[in-house]
Amino acid sequence: MEVAVEDTYAEAFDGLYFRVIVTADDKTTLRRAAEDSTSTPSIVIRRVEGGIEKYIEKTKTPDGRLGVILQFWSGLDEKKPVSETVDRFYREFSYRVRQDILVKPFTSLFDACPNPIGRVDAMERIGHCGDGYEWVEKRHEREMIIVPIMVPDFQIERYLSYGRGVTGGNFWYMCRNKKAVMEAGRRALKAISNIEGVVTPFDVCSAGSKAETEFPHIGPTTNHPYCSSLRRKLGSSSMVPNEIKYIPEIVVSGVTLESVRAAMKAGIGATLKVDGVVKISAGNYGGRLGRYRIFLKELSI
Repeated sequence: MEVAVEDTYAEAFDGLYFRVIVTADDKTTLRRAAEDSTSTPSIVIRRVEGGIEKYIEKTKTPDGRLGVILQFWSGLDEKKPVSETVDRFYREFSYRVRQDILVKPFTSLFDACPNPIGRVDAMERIGHCGDGYEWVEKRHEREMIIVPIMVPDFQIERYLSYGRGVTGGNFWYMCRNKKAVMEAGRRALKAISNIEGVVTPFDVCSAGSKAETEFPHIGPTTNHPYCSSLRRKLGSSSMVPNEIKYIPEIVVSGVTLESVRAAMKAGIGATLKVDGVVKISAGNYGGRLGRYRIFLKELSI
């Protein structure tokens, strides 16, 4: 059965990102640092969110150890100066580094931003974890802060660049059964992992949200017209097709609009081959909030 692709679009947003390389001595520590630091998607509540772009071999890291490329993202409010967003973003990002990466044995962090528009001094909110005993020296052909800790020592590049990219690209794949949810999600994430410069902060997300809410103090709430468990209660207001029980979402952020489009195309293409996937759609807000409209029909799937 051919999967229908709805004639709609994903609404995406401008965002700021840090893109970094984290290195460690072993795969287990590296994976824990990567997963712990990127595990909580939080842009919708004005915090920072991140994702794992890809793991890289020793030959591709500054210090010749196992590495992983991570991205950390913040929303960008066009009504406020970029500097104001950067201050808040850097503060939130520093918590992830300090609490999830610095504390892992023998980890180091390096800048990997491809198109920087500015930079922050890592000494201010991360280096001073050394309580004044930290120092700066050139290592691996980079200016590094050495933060003395009890399992010596955490190393972080002194200046970390940030760039401007696109966050919130997304697609929905509507499914008949649980097996399709998980199998199509696995295939989509694998396909997206081959696209450079993108991350999927939620992986497979079961809780697409909407901007309007009866409870603004908790932020975005459930996108109720697309909840199959509310089909009877909503009646004609329900947007869930009769044969559909599950509507997972995959959200994509990337360093360029082109990379986000490529990731969406790859991910959607992978879901089309899974039995039980019936329809492809995307989340948007009627064009009211995001700068970008990524039309599914234009992805040439």
